[in-house]
Amino acid sequence: MTAYDATVVRDGKWWMVSIPSLDGLTQARRLTEAKEMAREYIAASQSVPLETVTVDLHFAPIGGIEDVTTRIAKITEARRRAAELEKTASRDATELARSLTAADIPMRDIGAMLGVSHQRAHQLISPR
Repeated sequence: MTAYDATVVRDGKWWMVSIPSLDGLTQARRLTEAKEMAREYIAASQSVPLETVTVDLHFAPIGGIEDVTTRIAKITEARRRAAELEKTASRDATELARSLTAADIPMRDIGAMLGVSHQRAHQLISPR
């Protein structure tokens, strides 16, 4: 795998995608196409298989916002951490719900304790 950095900048209705290490430039109509367009450009210009090329997109300032790439990275990391915390909370809630069920606590009360409906509490204790 070969990794390349590409910088995107909005130009009218297009996203211009520059690959500085190759002095290359391509364009995409939609931002969702930018990474693939860069990969295709790199693969074609370097005569390498497309599947061996990875691209990290960086954003040029947009509308006076200088740190778009950094802010996106922070948001992505925060979402990753939130998903990890959600997974831990769900696992802990399942464990507690099962323990409370074993202690003969009613399902409605387990739901109230965990801040979920009694139906959700029942789902937590059910085998998957």
